[in-house]
Amino acid sequence: MAVETLPAAAPLDNPHKKNRIQVSNTKKPLFFYVNLAKKYIQRHNEVELSALGMAITSVVTIAEILKNNGVAAEKKVLTSSVEMKDKNRGRTVQKAKIEIVLEKSESEAKPQTKEQQQKDDVVEEK
Repeated sequence: MAVETLPAAAPLDNPHKKNRIQVSNTKKPLFFYVNLAKKYIQRHNEVELSALGMAITSVVTIAEILKNNGVAAEKKVLTSSVEMKDKNRGRTVQKAKIEIVLEKSESEAKPQTKEQQQKDDVVEEK
């Protein structure tokens, strides 16, 4: 796992990536993002989860759920701070930012044998 801290003035590399999910802790339920991240990992083999401020805990939780379920492995974690205009006060404030890049885990990447699939089917039926 690589952890990088970027300076406050670092520009976003590409805010419109096809595999980036910008997480909010107020707009959608947590498992909406978990399921969306699973789909992105299946399509693109990796997903980038991004959040500002109070939503950082949601991103970390989503990443841990995906890792603990064997869906993803951690590739990179970036932390930084960004300057934003406070709408209420009209001044510039610093916001913490996190970006977690997850890649398809090795167990998820390997195709299952018929025996493994049958075992999974039996477990799901219980």
